[in-house]
Amino acid sequence: MRKPQILSLAAEIDRDLRAVRRILGRPVEAEIARGGLTGPQQSAMQVLVTSGGIRLRDLSRELGLAHSTVCGIVDRLQKQGLVERQSDPADRRVSKIVPAGMVLEFVRQTMPSLEMRPLAEALRAATPAQRQQVRQGVATLRELLERAGGKPPVRNAE
Repeated sequence: MRKPQILSLAAEIDRDLRAVRRILGRPVEAEIARGGLTGPQQSAMQVLVTSGGIRLRDLSRELGLAHSTVCGIVDRLQKQGLVERQSDPADRRVSKIVPAGMVLEFVRQTMPSLEMRPLAEALRAATPAQRQQVRQGVATLRELLERAGGKPPVRNAE
């Protein structure tokens, strides 16, 4: 295949993979939307869950928002019981913002099944041959990407 054809195929596969990621993310997004969080609150929660807890100053920097804005976001999340302020054992003058226990439980217990639901439902509706085809195609793509990772692109000698 020539370079323009390869790039076109890569773009098509990329579009399909993006669509798949969107579809797989819908149940989690719907569950989060039911919580009524604003976009900035969702972003703050994502940082807090990923980090396991962070100082307000660092959260402001991560979100790219003013300290006063992030302070207001955290105050509202705390009122909803989604975050807690904890004293930093290393320096009692500093507090860390951490996700509340119920948030961590949701992330550990509920999110994995929400994330897998669309994929499991699609595979359940597929024939055994289709399931095998999907599995093999994804495994092959992963193998090709891992093999190509970190290597300079191959130049066509055309």
